[in-house]
Amino acid sequence: MNILHLEASPGWGGQEMRILREAEGMRRKGHQVFLGVMKGGQLIHRAREAGFAVYELNFRKSGWIVTFLQLLWFIRKHQIAVVNTHSSLDAWIGGIAARAARVRIIRTRHLSAPIKPGINSRLLYGRLADFVVTTCASIIPMICKQSGKKRELCRSIPTGVDPSKIVCSEEAAEEFRRQLGVDEKQMLIGTACFMRSWKGIPDFLQAAHLLREEKGLRWVIIGGGHAETYKKMAAEMNLESIVFFTGHLENPFPALGSLDVFTLLSTANEGVSQAILQAAYLSKPLIATAVGGLGEVCIPGETGLQVNSFSPQEVANAVKAFQADPQMRVKMGQSAKKWVEKHFTIDQTIEGMERVYLS
Repeated sequence: MNILHLEASPGWGGQEMRILREAEGMRRKGHQVFLGVMKGGQLIHRAREAGFAVYELNFRKSGWIVTFLQLLWFIRKHQIAVVNTHSSLDAWIGGIAARAARVRIIRTRHLSAPIKPGINSRLLYGRLADFVVTTCASIIPMICKQSGKKRELCRSIPTGVDPSKIVCSEEAAEEFRRQLGVDEKQMLIGTACFMRSWKGIPDFLQAAHLLREEKGLRWVIIGGGHAETYKKMAAEMNLESIVFFTGHLENPFPALGSLDVFTLLSTANEGVSQAILQAAYLSKPLIATAVGGLGEVCIPGETGLQVNSFSPQEVANAVKAFQADPQMRVKMGQSAKKWVEKHFTIDQTIEGMERVYLS
């Protein structure tokens, strides 16, 4: 089968990574995959490096006529059977072009943020999509309600992790702790993300502040993003001696492997986070909100402890519970790894997507 992915986002994040991993998986299964990406998009270079044919397109409204004609030509030239759209702009022009060319359309929704009701949703997820794929199950009822899409034409297929790439030796994890100045008797609580307003970093810092008198606790924030905002916040709380910022790490696994507890306190927009899956695969017990797909990974009492959004006291209580019961940490960490192996590997993602394409 010949598949065309369209992506109007110029950035490089979980959405773009999902597209590339899926394309690689489909190629391994014998399908031919092409990509149409916004001019200047970071996915272009990475996809070409991976050996894919990539067309640079202008998805902005000013370029729609030209892009529409280009898409018709690409679809016919490569005998495309399915067009998979990923963002709003490419869903519009890609959906219209696919309809004109009489090929099937899949709309992949990567965020858990609500879609706006009205004619736009009914067109983008209804008329201009034969099937809707989401990255978490919680958004499906809302999409069906807002767009009128039948439930059987929607499916959640989370972006799984590749276990072969999540590698962390005990020595590397210990070295990371040494670099932070965290000894083996201290419990290291961490989060990992590209720091955005909805990643719950203020709640993480406030929980650290609530437990600042606990000598056996240390906290680390792994990842880039709007770090200066949160470093300033930590300084105002006098947390510099117990809260550490790593910045972006090309290889985050020694940092994740060094943790005793992993947290992700997102307040909106979350699918099934790669960071929480990676931490779970490394046998880390979890503290997380149930936003988006996080509740599909952090199962209360099994793989971790769930907390409400904007509830730093609940986070502090969960940390204290783990601190008081090391055996619970071990048991939930082991369960977390088994849960990822059973439900959230990249092979399962590829198998699920292939079934959708073929159907």
